[in-house]
Order: sequence, then C-alpha cells, then structure tokens
Amino acid sequence: MTTKEYSAYIKGLCEGLCLDANKPETKVINALCGIIEQMAGEIEVLKDDTKMLHDYIEEIDEDLGAVEELLYDEECDCDDDDDCYCCCGDDDEDDEDDDEDDTEYYCAMCPHCGDKVYFDDTVNPEDILCPACQKPLVEDEDESADL
Repeated sequence: MTTKEYSAYIKGLCEGLCLDANKPETKVINALCGIIEQMAGEIEVLKDDTKMLHDYIEEIDEDLGAVEELLYDEECDCDDDDDCYCCCGDDDEDDEDDDEDDTEYYCAMCPHCGDKVYFDDTVNPEDILCPACQKPLVEDEDESADL
C-alpha cells in the first residue's frame, strides 16, 4: 500500500466514525487527516523526482565514462600532435609544472589592519608590506620594545 493509499484509508476510517463535526476533537482529527493526505502527496512527488534525478545521474555517469575513455585512452591515435590534450603530451612541460608545484604558500594576518597577506617561501616575511595598509607585516623587535 502506498503512502497516498494509506492516508486515504485513514481518512475513510475517520469518516466512518461519524464524529460530531462541531467537537474540537473531530476538528483536530480532520486537520491531522488533511495534513497526512497533503504529506502523502508531496512524498509521492518527491519519490518521482528522486527517481528521475537518479536516472539522469546514471546517464551523466555513463556519458562521463565515455568522455574519460576518450581523454585518457592509453592507445592514442594522435601521433604526438601539438593540439592533443590526451596522455601523449610533451613530458618536458610536465616536469616544469612539477617544479612549480613544490612552492609552499603562506598566509599571515597583518597586525595593523587584520587583513590577510599571502606569500610564498621565496619571500622573507620581514620584507613584506601589507598591501592594504602599507605597513610591515613583521615589526622589528626594537620598535615594539620602544612602544
């Protein structure tokens, strides 16, 4: 029995009780039956939508699999064409990219304005000026002792 059918069954049971429509208990029971019926309808719509989305996701997954096979095919027929973006690309370029990825990046808060300052490991933090307030990121110990 579906949720909608079950809600109709409960509504029929309540109507079969022949309750006095003016009593507060009857009004509460009728309101509960109404909300159950409404919820059952919405649940049915959600189930239909979920099934449709599930089917759509399955189609997208299949299409993505086909695209992955085209892009990552080990047996490429492009003969090392410069415009090819598959697995046979120039290995020298990959080595250069690997060197760039070894750089570490840092984030520090400016003690003056609280703005975030990003820098890499090639820069000395003592030489950095905050781009927002133009004050040094690291204060000299001598200056802070004088204050």
